[in-house]
Amino acid sequence: MVLRVLYLIFNEGYTSSAGSVLHRAELSDEAIRMARITHRLLPDDGEVAGLLALMLLIDARRPARTSADGELVPLGEQDRTLWDHELIAEGTALLDAAMGKPPLGEYRIQAAIAAVHDRAARAEDTDWPQILALYGLLEQLTGNPVVTLNRAVAAGMAEGPSAGLAVLDEVGEQLAGHYRVDAVKAHLLEMAGDTEGAFEHYRAAAARTTSLPEQRYLSMKAARLKQAETERSASE
Repeated sequence: MVLRVLYLIFNEGYTSSAGSVLHRAELSDEAIRMARITHRLLPDDGEVAGLLALMLLIDARRPARTSADGELVPLGEQDRTLWDHELIAEGTALLDAAMGKPPLGEYRIQAAIAAVHDRAARAEDTDWPQILALYGLLEQLTGNPVVTLNRAVAAGMAEGPSAGLAVLDEVGEQLAGHYRVDAVKAHLLEMAGDTEGAFEHYRAAAARTTSLPEQRYLSMKAARLKQAETERSASE
């Protein structure tokens, strides 16, 4: 229960669920502080180490997550030279040291996924097949439909957009109305070249999220697709 609370506090700090700001650094910083204390008290607990590693590996990206004017920058477009590589080194060292320590739970698997992302010097170097396999393991462990949603993204990147859309179909009803379903579907449809479908789902996702930075980003994606389609039609 303690780890779950710390995890939720960190997530709310890293990506605020509502409002005008993307980050609430005071929350994520406090969650990391408490996770460090918990790790000192329970140094041989693999999940405690995994949670702290996960927080550090994700928080390391914070300097690159927003542009100079405060707009959201997605993971694939971030300037990775801005990442905090000391935090990445600390997080990966924690993860390596936890190898073989029980229990193997969701936080260590999530930390392993974060480490794959952070070890890639460029977005195109990301080992998506490994991430897909890890999400499959995490899905078996948790049965969480949000994990399946993330697996859809990984499947799309590793095996192509049709594979991702097939995974998304598995979870669409369970997460009906959740903006991330529309956001993921828009991303996969855009990859597949379905500009009209992607536009509609980006627009739907923007209408459903309560985070203003995410709303602006999704609206911008929809607007760019619409503009590109208009320019293409005008040139024909």
